[in-house]
Amino acid sequence: MNEIAKQALWIRPLKLWSTAALCLFVTAVQAQALVDEGELLAQARRWLNRSVSEINANASVPLRMEVTLGALDSRLRLASCVRVEPYLPPGTRLWGKTRLGLRCLDGAAKWNVFVPVTVKARGPAWVVRRDVAPGAQLVEADLMQTEVDWAAEASPIVPDAAHWLGQVAVRALTTGQALRQNMVRPPQVFQAGAQVRVLAQGTGFQISSDGQALSVGVVGQLAKIRMDNGRVMSGTVLDARTVKVEI
Repeated sequence: MNEIAKQALWIRPLKLWSTAALCLFVTAVQAQALVDEGELLAQARRWLNRSVSEINANASVPLRMEVTLGALDSRLRLASCVRVEPYLPPGTRLWGKTRLGLRCLDGAAKWNVFVPVTVKARGPAWVVRRDVAPGAQLVEADLMQTEVDWAAEASPIVPDAAHWLGQVAVRALTTGQALRQNMVRPPQVFQAGAQVRVLAQGTGFQISSDGQALSVGVVGQLAKIRMDNGRVMSGTVLDARTVKVEI
């Protein structure tokens, strides 16, 4: 066997070994280039804690906030990223069952993923003490105060008794329910056709006259009134006999 043939026998295994080594090296580099899921979730948790603290600071009543962060989809293989931005997807908020977005702004590959989040906000609230029929006006004996999760439903809690006493149940209320804004409405105080006093107020003056209601009157809502001169106006119902009109 000549010298050239001997060299060829040595070179071929060397090339095969080099190719295998290169593949192993590339695989190792790719593994190192994957994002650290633990650090990614830790960053998301820090962002969530800051955000819910701001929510609590602006709440009308101090709440005990609890945040549970879910896990990323186990099938994901995210490339390493220098700067990750947590964000809330449009139409969502940090309340109840929601999700947090995480997107890579500076990395070899841009990606955008979502993590499930549950936010609980425990605080004092009024809870139905006994069943209340639809259309019934609420009285003190109907509710009692206890602690509930404000974020369990989307509708806001009614924390102040002055905001529900005398209100009307929109639907049947059952024992144990926390009272929320979508469960009550102001009472109707007059029917269409009733004679009412119209209080007209403008800059530096206030006058009153009589009128006839063209629609039912609900405290705090608009009602149409026909004045004695035939003019039709809309005003805010103040009580069973008074409608306020801004001029």
